[in-house]
Amino acid sequence: MAKIAGIKCIRTRHDRTWTIVKVETDQPGLYGIGSASDMYHPTAVEQVIEELLAPQLIGREAGQIEDIWQTMYTSGYWRNGATLHTAMSGIDMALWDIKGKQAGMPVYELLGGPARSEIRAYGHANGNTYEQLEEEVERYREQGYSHIRVQLGGYGGGGFVAGGSSIFPPANRFDEDLYVKAIPEMFEKLRVRYGMELKFTHDVHEHLNPAAAVALAKRLDPYHLFFLEDLLQVEHTEWYRQVRNVSTTPQAVGELFVHPQEWLPLVKDRLIDFVRMRVSKAGGITACRKIAAVCEAFGVRTAWQEGGENDPVNQVAAAHLDMAIWNFGVQESNHFNEREREVFPGMAVFEGGCLKLSGKPGLGIDIDEEKALLLAEPALGKTYHRPYKLDRRPDGTLVRP
Repeated sequence: MAKIAGIKCIRTRHDRTWTIVKVETDQPGLYGIGSASDMYHPTAVEQVIEELLAPQLIGREAGQIEDIWQTMYTSGYWRNGATLHTAMSGIDMALWDIKGKQAGMPVYELLGGPARSEIRAYGHANGNTYEQLEEEVERYREQGYSHIRVQLGGYGGGGFVAGGSSIFPPANRFDEDLYVKAIPEMFEKLRVRYGMELKFTHDVHEHLNPAAAVALAKRLDPYHLFFLEDLLQVEHTEWYRQVRNVSTTPQAVGELFVHPQEWLPLVKDRLIDFVRMRVSKAGGITACRKIAAVCEAFGVRTAWQEGGENDPVNQVAAAHLDMAIWNFGVQESNHFNEREREVFPGMAVFEGGCLKLSGKPGLGIDIDEEKALLLAEPALGKTYHRPYKLDRRPDGTLVRP
């Protein structure tokens, strides 16, 4: 058995927000990589990996994935925070990568083998006007996508208004009444144009107060969405009972969940239809395969979160879960530029609206450390600070994302 000989973080991307964990073993050439990327506090994640987790794991058998996960989970005593779970996730993915390489098979084979022949993905169509949005929808449709997320000018788009108090930092002003009117109108036009040919999703991004959220879900019923994402703030999940009572629109929830059981009441009571955790935030492959298994028992499907700031390793880890679990729903897509693709040989690719894995042993993706350093060169020596950009209501009240 291979033993863990070293754990390090490789910071890359043009702003160094991608943190790739590399777990090296005492066997020549055998190592694994995982995603521990965090756009808002990458240095904190790196510190947890290198100063808290790595010292206690070096010398351990790399194949003891479950026990290592439990060790990491309680290693800081206070648990269930986003920073710790991101750090854990990166190491966990890397250990699965090692195990797959040792076995000579892709990780999804270790998880039970393929449950499907393709991984359906959804694209992100966005436009500041309906006409621009329709152009984007058509572009994805021509590429073979059957599932498309549609947004009018980003999160909250359709509800933005001019003006606002000058006593606060500059921010977009969001009117929820305008938004609740605009989004059904958008879907009315899309259904007139495409009928039921395409499966649409929409991300509310938690912009609404509970009563407005319930009203929007009800108004969207005639348009048969594939799902409505993050309708309510994570602090208000009990309101999904109200949503379920008045609406048949499927609900997708979980982007901000990091606790291993935070999602459980929503699933157990069948208040949602899709879980949306990010694999690199929820505890890695070990945690997410358990989440998927519980969800299967309650008829809830997966739609692991991807998004624009995620790295290619997280996307591949999600895709291995997608291949193996029976209750897969759809996979959010993420696209990378040519320089980013050169850093990660073996990354998953999109063909005809589906995500294709390389088929190589382990996760099937690698990292070119020299090219990773070159990609990050513009940010070297700079202090990174980019808090999440917040919107405000017309009176200046902050909108929680």
